[in-house]
Amino acid sequence: MSVKWTSVLLLIQLSFYFGSGHCGNVLVWAPDFSHWMNMKTILNELVQRGHEVTVLAKPASILVDPNNPSTLKLEVFPTSLTKTELDNIIIQQVKRWSDLPKDNFWSYFSQVQEMAWIFSDIYRNVCKDLVSNKKLMKKLQESRFDVIFADAIFPGGELLAGLLNIPFVYSLSFSIGYTLEKHGGGFLFPPSYVPVVISELSDRMTFMERVKNMIYMLYFDFWFQLFDMKKWDQFYSEVLGRPTTLCETVGKADIWLIRTNWDFEFPQPYQPNFEFVGGLHCKPVKPLPKEMEEFVQSSGEDGIVVFSLGSLLQNVPEEKANIIASALAQIPQKVLWRYKGKTPSTLGTNTQLYDWIPQNDLLGHPKTKAFVTHGGINGIYEAIYHGVPMVGIPIFGDQPDNIAHMKAKGAAVEINFKTMTSEDLLRALRTVINDSFYKENAMRLSRIHHEQPVKPLDRAAFWIEFVMRHKGAKHLRPAVHNLTWFQHYSIDVIGFLLACVVTAIFLVTKCCLFSWSKFNKTRKIEKRE
Repeated sequence: MSVKWTSVLLLIQLSFYFGSGHCGNVLVWAPDFSHWMNMKTILNELVQRGHEVTVLAKPASILVDPNNPSTLKLEVFPTSLTKTELDNIIIQQVKRWSDLPKDNFWSYFSQVQEMAWIFSDIYRNVCKDLVSNKKLMKKLQESRFDVIFADAIFPGGELLAGLLNIPFVYSLSFSIGYTLEKHGGGFLFPPSYVPVVISELSDRMTFMERVKNMIYMLYFDFWFQLFDMKKWDQFYSEVLGRPTTLCETVGKADIWLIRTNWDFEFPQPYQPNFEFVGGLHCKPVKPLPKEMEEFVQSSGEDGIVVFSLGSLLQNVPEEKANIIASALAQIPQKVLWRYKGKTPSTLGTNTQLYDWIPQNDLLGHPKTKAFVTHGGINGIYEAIYHGVPMVGIPIFGDQPDNIAHMKAKGAAVEINFKTMTSEDLLRALRTVINDSFYKENAMRLSRIHHEQPVKPLDRAAFWIEFVMRHKGAKHLRPAVHNLTWFQHYSIDVIGFLLACVVTAIFLVTKCCLFSWSKFNKTRKIEKRE
């Protein structure tokens, strides 16, 4: 049976099941930033399948707009944090992270740790505001939800699941150092060939790179244990009324929906309750707005370049903007640049500035030759989906690592944002556009992405529905969650076997020494006689 008909039959079966009065009630612990874009795609799909979706949103949320009409039910709860305060914190931390010196390992990661603590304190206070709202908690209890859907990066969803006594499903791209997946999900990460997140390494490491990767792993293992854990452990223990830890609570997730796939990831072992659904937000192109289409068509055979540094960095310093504009002015392609700042003085006639662009539709346009990106996972997946090579200008967070993945797979060239010159950007653009190597690799990744028996979005929705139908997925949860760390790594078994070997060697040695001693005494007696 063809892949197409297999998918159709699966969807018909699911539609029949849930169309027969088995629609679920989903509670969502809403994340921020691009995390919400992925989650919202899944939620809209669940609504289309007949489920009722309620989103817990704080007034300070960046992307969840309570005033915007939606098929999702919004439950806005008051918090001590205002949207203006959150915006200012985010802007400050993004700028701080982009300015961090990477040449000093300890300085870099200690400052990353400080920034992580800042956001950790913010979300812990948001969680406190939620669970202390007795009226809202009573309403949630009475609503009888079937499942909680949350992003693992933003704590709180697993706490709600414990309080409401219902299963929960995670959405996650990846956490810094794979700490959540490793300590909470029981994921295996052999440091010999699985590079630690934000290490910017590939799975093909030299000896010294493996040394570096091991140092990263040990650092994050140690760091995560100290990463504000005591505050979270104490808070969760108080709220749940029993001793517990954040890792223990996170580890109770029924399904982890990982927002990457093997077109992006390096091959590695994973647990049965981890499902890879990368690119679930990608979709076929829609027609461009008339004026934009006319500009694109005016590029002729040279085609276009799409330029976007994401929603958090639509404005760059004037000096950088002029450097970028100068490089763009020297290529024959037309450029569509998402940019809100002051118009650069070096802007060429081939470049148009936009407050917003239909990025997916532009990347899927046949005239698109290259995508200049900050390396956000959503944009990268849209480029993979449409087979567009990339010029990466990573700025903060997981962006350098994302671009490192694309470089390793031959679909991108990277530029350092801090030291970038017009010549650097111009050289990178000409390389990606004119060297068929990058286009061929981008198309190869695109073919891999499209050749799946079930679409990523359908797979994500299926597993949430699976958890609702079966009231969890405990049969997929590995026993590693019931083991201590020394049991997990068989330290106790290794210790026991070593003790047995040492004891055996000791006894054999003693016996040999005793026999030798007896032998010597016998010889001495014989000599005397």
